[in-house]
Amino acid sequence: MSPYQYVALRCVPRVEREEFVNVGVVLYCPDERFLASATRIDEGRLRALSPELDLAAVHSALGAIDMVCRGETPGGGGERATAYGVRVLADTQSSRFGFLKAPRSTVIQPGPVHGGVTTDAAAELARLLDALVG
Repeated sequence: MSPYQYVALRCVPRVEREEFVNVGVVLYCPDERFLASATRIDEGRLRALSPELDLAAVHSALGAIDMVCRGETPGGGGERATAYGVRVLADTQSSRFGFLKAPRSTVIQPGPVHGGVTTDAAAELARLLDALVG
């Protein structure tokens, strides 16, 4: 059994109202060297919360998250300011997951970090998508 961490991805059409619809999951399993996202958008539910929501922007943001998981865009690496100056971070799955799970006030937000154990991270990602997103 391998430990993993995951976050549900939430679409928050109007941040000031704090209403959201789960639209995906990001799962990180270091033992399997696995970092991936899976998404499913219920456009009807999102339109019920916010008829003016730009669904193309939602799809684009979720696509960018998938690219970060695959290491195709800078996400986990780069420079971070610290009290002692600037620190350069390696672009690893761990640092990319850290970037993706960080709280933000945008239309797509990660929920709290949860964990578990699995023998198949890809199958667990699919199970979580069904359970949390529908």
